[in-house]
Amino acid sequence: MSCIDLVIKIGSMALIRREDNDIDYNIFARLGSELRPGMLLVSSGATEIGRLDYLKRTGKLLEGDKEQNKTDYSAQGQAILMENYRRFIRPEYGVRQVLVEHNHFNDAQKRQHLYGLLTRAAEQNAVPIINYNDCVSDEENRKMELMSLQARHPGAQVVECVDNDETAAVIAELVHTKELILLTSTEGIYADPNDPGTLVSEITAPDAEGLTKKVQEWQTHCVGASRAGANGAGAKLEYALRCARTGVVVYIAHARYPIAKILSGQVRRTRIAIE
Repeated sequence: MSCIDLVIKIGSMALIRREDNDIDYNIFARLGSELRPGMLLVSSGATEIGRLDYLKRTGKLLEGDKEQNKTDYSAQGQAILMENYRRFIRPEYGVRQVLVEHNHFNDAQKRQHLYGLLTRAAEQNAVPIINYNDCVSDEENRKMELMSLQARHPGAQVVECVDNDETAAVIAELVHTKELILLTSTEGIYADPNDPGTLVSEITAPDAEGLTKKVQEWQTHCVGASRAGANGAGAKLEYALRCARTGVVVYIAHARYPIAKILSGQVRRTRIAIE
C-alpha cells in the first residue's frame, strides 16, 4: 500500500493575478497551509512567475527566441516558486524540490529511483514540490530522444511530459495514490465553456471502457486554453482519463477551493472515476 495519500497539481494561471501581473499570494498561502507529508504537489508556474519577475525588475520582456526566453524565465521563476511554498508550508515539515524530465519516466531504473525519493519523503516528514525541469530541457533534443524511444519500443507508451498535467498523471500512477486533484483557474469541465452554469460535476462509469467513451464525448466540448502554449481542458481530460482508468479518482477544481472541500464535494468541481 502506498504511503502517498494524494497528488495535487496546480497550473500556472492559478498562481497569478492576471489583472495585476503579479503572484496570487492568497493561493500560495491557502494551498501551502494544507500540504502535509503524504501529499505530493506538482506545481507549474516557474516560467510565468519568472516572466512577471523579469518584467517587474527591468520594465520590459525578453525578446528573440521564444524557447530560449522560456528557459531563462523558468530559471528565474523556479527560486521564487519554491520560496513561496517554503514560506507557507508549516515550519515543522521539510520542503523538497524535485525537478523531473521525460527520461525519468521512460527508464525503469530512473522510475524506481524517483519512486523511492517521493515515498521516503512521506516517512521523513517532508513535502515534495515537483516541476518539469524547463530551464535545462531543450525541445528539439527532447523530440529526438522521444523519437528514438518510440523507434526502439514500437507500440510502447512513451511519456513526453509536455504538460504538468501529464507529469502529475504519471506520478499518480507511479506512487499508486488513490486520488489526484488538478487545480486550475476554472471550476472544472463545462458542457458549454462560455456558460459557468453548465459545469459537469461527475464523469463516471462502471468500467474503464465506459469511462473512456464518456471522457471522449466530453472532450468534444473542450475548446481553447488558459494561455498560449497550454494544452487546454481537452488534454487535461486525456491525462485525467489515464489515471482514472487505473482506479485513481481524479478531481478538476478551482485553486481557490480548500483541498478537503474538493474531496468531500462541498464545492463545485468535476469528479472523474470508475465506480
